[in-house]
Amino acid sequence: MNLLVKAKKIRNHPLVKTLARNKGNPRTLVLIEPLWGIPYNLIAPFATLYMYTQGITDVQIGTILSITMFVQVFFSFFGGILTDKLGRKRTTMLGDFFGWGLACVVWAVSDNIWLFLAAALLNCFEQVNQTAWFCLLIEDAEPKDLVGIYTWVNIGGLVAIFFAPLSGLFINSYSVVPVLRILYLIFAATMLMKTLITWKYCKETRQGKVRIAETEKVPISRMLGEYRHLIPRVLRDRRIMKAVAVSVILYITNLVSVNFFSLYATQRLELPNQYLALFPILNAAVMLFFMVIVQHRDSSSKFRAPMQTGLALYALGILFLLLAPVNNLVWIVIYVFVTAVASALVTPRKDALIQLNIDPQERARINALIMASTIAFSSPFGYFAGWLSSIDRRLPFVFMLLLFVTAMLIVRRIREPEPCREDDNKQ
Repeated sequence: MNLLVKAKKIRNHPLVKTLARNKGNPRTLVLIEPLWGIPYNLIAPFATLYMYTQGITDVQIGTILSITMFVQVFFSFFGGILTDKLGRKRTTMLGDFFGWGLACVVWAVSDNIWLFLAAALLNCFEQVNQTAWFCLLIEDAEPKDLVGIYTWVNIGGLVAIFFAPLSGLFINSYSVVPVLRILYLIFAATMLMKTLITWKYCKETRQGKVRIAETEKVPISRMLGEYRHLIPRVLRDRRIMKAVAVSVILYITNLVSVNFFSLYATQRLELPNQYLALFPILNAAVMLFFMVIVQHRDSSSKFRAPMQTGLALYALGILFLLLAPVNNLVWIVIYVFVTAVASALVTPRKDALIQLNIDPQERARINALIMASTIAFSSPFGYFAGWLSSIDRRLPFVFMLLLFVTAMLIVRRIREPEPCREDDNKQ
């Protein structure tokens, strides 16, 4: 009887109901997300250390980030056009294959700044598929379920993080470089598998078919020219601009955290390298508990209050990190715990907030425009963070603290969106 009761509770869980309502593309993309998430999370804690161990300096790491982000602007800008002309499905497949599969092969053999730069530039192609993937994920889904769908995407990535200790164990036995080379090759293989599954089990969206037909005979030059009408329209929409401003800030803070936390933890706080794989595990466990057990008790249609709470927790976590004593694991654990709760509150809502405020008829090009402008604005901060880190490894995180406070002020002025009226784009 207890098993039946538990099974009924699981079936009635809001997240399970969301996945049941949204079959097809949303379910397929959620279920195959670990093919990207598992190898990515095996590698991510050590990616910067992989470069640093092979003689790449802080400033060179920051320079690679800034150069690739500049190139990503162009890939993102054309992403909307390719998504409309080739379709959401085919563009997603191309981005996965070239942006991750081929890039990982180059990362696997990299041993100098030029090969690392080449791999990062190939990875820029992934920006093309970002626009297509978002459209493929949500265009045929119920608008009211967007937060739930984005939560599932996050859960898929979080489950993958539990494999991260494997890389720490291997690195402890064989060192960073040989282990990362093998993991990058595994990553390339899983992304090829992901591409094939997308081809077999995903279908082009209704809006995708419409845009393919509408743009079939339209030259790319003309589609580029149409941006001159689209850009002012986006700039005049205050709801979109506020959501974009928050997204840009979170993009920059994630850029800094991903690329400089490992150096801060190992070089300044003097923690052993193998601990780097444990922090994502704790982060994932806390986020999963919060998303699955706690968060659904609040109305998922609420945005402003949960996002403000999450941003305040982000700032609090940074303070714990900055005040952490040398070689003291407890303070870092507190930092990871607090920022995990923050991420659970902020990330799904940040993604859904943008989608609920844009015109569904122009979703691909507006998403591409938003992504391109986000990367363009953020691109100098890779070098800037590297420069700050070269002066004092605490400074990039002081910069993050200021950005989180700024985001809180912006979110205070955001109006609650209306999920069931996605097509309403009036001010």
